[in-house]
Amino acid sequence: MRDRARTVLPTATATASGAASAAVAQLSVKNVTKSYGTRTVLDQISLTVRPGEKAAVVGENGSGKSTLLRLLAGAETPDAGEVTVGFPGGTGHLAQTLDLDPSRTVQDAVDLALTDLRAMERRLRTAEETLGNASDGELAAYGELLTAYEERGGYEADARVDATAHALGLTRITRDRPLGSLSGGERARLALACVLAAAPELLLLDEPTNHLDAAAAHWLAAHLRAHRGTVVAVTHDHEFLERVATTILEVDRDERTVRRYGDGWTGYRAAKAAARRGAEQRYADWTEEVTRTEELLDAATRRLSTTGRDPKQGFGKHRRSSEAKLGGQVRSVREHLARLRRAPVPKPPAPLRFTTTPTTAMTTATAAAATADGPAPGPLAELDGVRVGERLRLDGLLTLAPGQRLLVTGGNGAGKTTLLRVLAGDLEPDAGTVRRPARIGYLPQEPPARSPGLPLLTAFAVGRPGPPDEHAGRLLSLGLFREEDLHVPVHLLSVGQRRRLQIATLVTRPADLLVLDEPTNHLAPDLVEDLRTALAAYPGAVVAVSHDRGFRARFEGERLELRAGRRS
Repeated sequence: MRDRARTVLPTATATASGAASAAVAQLSVKNVTKSYGTRTVLDQISLTVRPGEKAAVVGENGSGKSTLLRLLAGAETPDAGEVTVGFPGGTGHLAQTLDLDPSRTVQDAVDLALTDLRAMERRLRTAEETLGNASDGELAAYGELLTAYEERGGYEADARVDATAHALGLTRITRDRPLGSLSGGERARLALACVLAAAPELLLLDEPTNHLDAAAAHWLAAHLRAHRGTVVAVTHDHEFLERVATTILEVDRDERTVRRYGDGWTGYRAAKAAARRGAEQRYADWTEEVTRTEELLDAATRRLSTTGRDPKQGFGKHRRSSEAKLGGQVRSVREHLARLRRAPVPKPPAPLRFTTTPTTAMTTATAAAATADGPAPGPLAELDGVRVGERLRLDGLLTLAPGQRLLVTGGNGAGKTTLLRVLAGDLEPDAGTVRRPARIGYLPQEPPARSPGLPLLTAFAVGRPGPPDEHAGRLLSLGLFREEDLHVPVHLLSVGQRRRLQIATLVTRPADLLVLDEPTNHLAPDLVEDLRTALAAYPGAVVAVSHDRGFRARFEGERLELRAGRRS
């Protein structure tokens, strides 16, 4: 049986004896294994992150990136091996979701993030009540605690919360607001603001740039570069990887291990490109060798079958020798072919492609022909005078033509998600009229909650004719999942895998209009590239909201800017 061990060094800023103040920051993982049921996610991984490093964790969706971060944060324990995390200045963990009841308030979230500082503050108040009669040792302990509290910026913590929230676009969020009244993006930014405002020495961040506009993302990158402590961040954001990361930790899903690249994002991409070329060449070489061996086996078998009928070969001993020689060749070639087939080289997965078949949407060529032969086709969708509370106000008429591309932009809180929800039919406006096509593919901002108990394949097959097994080939052909994923319950999938399930459902159902809210959130960089390619080939209309700078820069189409709930 493997050793089950976890070592976490003290993360408090000070103790009564002052031992923590002399602690040395360290983060290491040794021979760690982590499984969920029968599925092993990480298998005997070992790694070290040096103090002051800015490490980015990358890898396929479902490879174990968030699991690794939770192990480092102490939110989960390994099945075997040892995790050592010790930072005198404390540790802050940003999960992908804010795990608080919706009835709790913003103030509750702030207090939870500042737990360490609040505890230190209580200890200071308690010590101050007895300072008049304190011993020399108690006075020394109080001084150490006060110094540690000041070094963490304890007196400025609440002011930092407000300043950080402002930088992240949460200017209109009051402390008494229930969390349930915030949008998904607002909750994510609030969680990030709280973690940063606590000013811990070690920051463990899971997708910190999701839901950030360009200004907030730029501020975050500068803040983390200036952070004097250590950062370990799971991210798919290219700009974040380029500007912040000094080290790349890639979680390999196939081998269930972690590889370290010490030369940043540029070096990592060069190494991955070379690995891709190598994988393609190995597959081509294996395929060529199998084909050549099959042809050789077929030729040798035919020669062996005709040996006894060739009069030129003679009879007796000479013929038997020839037959034995050919038989040996056939056996040797057959064994070689069997070895090749027992150890196949996997083919690199094909990129994702949309497979929709729009009926009312028109391709560019069809639209051009219609214009030449008569009047242009009517609008695909219309929004006239739409208003939703204080969140969205569209003055006048907004129309969307068949095949049109529209990128909705604007700062956080401008109403972008509200507009997409109205267009997709997910939210009815308080005023105005909406006309939309019958077939809409809607990708909401966040994957659904982790409550469904259905297996992945069954969830994909919901609403499709026939039993789920009939749809396995279609799902696997997209390159988003492996066969071993098909029977994993949805609630055990990572956030990124649930995002992939959303995309798989989206691309395999006919639609005339795609409404995409932050489509690149939670997706690995390679899949983001595939998604861009797929959208470029899709002939229907697309309306998208994205904070992904790369996605926005390459988006071909018109742009609609929203400002403070108004169309601009």
